[in-house]
Amino acid sequence: MPASFKDIQEAFDFADTRGDFGENRAFLCRRTGKVYWHSDYSDFDELNDELPDDIEDEEKYLTIPNKRELGLGKPLVLDFAREYLPDDFDEVRYIFNKSGAYRKFRALVTRRNVLELWYAFEAKATERALRDWCELNSIIVTD
Repeated sequence: MPASFKDIQEAFDFADTRGDFGENRAFLCRRTGKVYWHSDYSDFDELNDELPDDIEDEEKYLTIPNKRELGLGKPLVLDFAREYLPDDFDEVRYIFNKSGAYRKFRALVTRRNVLELWYAFEAKATERALRDWCELNSIIVTD
C-alpha cells in the first residue's frame, strides 16, 4: 500500500504529543494510505477526522506508533549519551530513573552545548524507525 511518509511522520508527531495514554491517535488505512487523526482534547477538535466505524479493525487500519513503541524513548537517550556524553552517561541514566527526565536531560544537553546535536540524532533515529515500521507493515512510502 502506498502512503506519504510526510503524512505518517506528521501523524506520528501528533500521536506522540500527549504521551502514551491514547489521547491523540492516528490511523493509517491499509487500502488507501489515508491518515485519520483523532484527539480526546477539545483544543484539537479541528483536526479530528470522522473515523470509520471499523477503525479498530487491524486488517484494515494500522495505529500509528508512538516513540515508546518504536524504542525512541529512554533507549535512544542512552544511545546518545553513550556516544556524545560519555562522561555524563551515569548522570543521564540516573535522570531517566526519575520523573521529569526529559526536562532535566534537555537542561543537561543545553549546558553541554549539544542540544542541536541531540535534535539531529533524535530526528535521524525517528525517521529510520518510522521507515522500518513502514517496511515491516508493507507500506510503500511515496516520498
